[in-house]
Amino acid sequence: MKFKAQIMDEQAIQRASTRIAHEIIEKNKGIEDIVLVGIKTRGIPFAKRLSDKIEAIEKAKVNAGSLDITLYRDDLSKIDDNPVINSTDIQVDINNKVIVLVDDVLFTGRTVRAAMDAIMDIGRPRSIQLAVLIDRGHRELPIRADFVGKNVPTSKEEVICVHFEEIDNINDVTINER
Repeated sequence: MKFKAQIMDEQAIQRASTRIAHEIIEKNKGIEDIVLVGIKTRGIPFAKRLSDKIEAIEKAKVNAGSLDITLYRDDLSKIDDNPVINSTDIQVDINNKVIVLVDDVLFTGRTVRAAMDAIMDIGRPRSIQLAVLIDRGHRELPIRADFVGKNVPTSKEEVICVHFEEIDNINDVTINER
């Protein structure tokens, strides 16, 4: 892949995370009954960051967990005959809760659809909301994010790469070309 540009640095990610945390609190009139659920892989550190920001603002912990959607992917047979299944870790009852799915990039919407299927197999939430750091467009399904860090119009040949310290030892978002 060929590097094109850095579209967010560490400070921009921090500002977007703070804004999204405030928007989640405002939209839900507090944090009661909210469960943040990070979609593996980079949705998990992003959900943790949002959880930390919300706790700093509200002075109370928000429930959080992680979700592995591997078995819910509609392209699983194209990816691998022996997929690696990671664990889903949601320690609270999600029935009648507001689930905020958290992911790094929203593209076609297929990952979010798989995540919603996985959540519905676990329980029946009151509602499901979506928070993403980057919305790059090109939706194939009628899915939109409730909370967006940055909208980045892209071509289909471009690739958005989100890097988080917890996984990549750097915090930034870049746009690359295949």
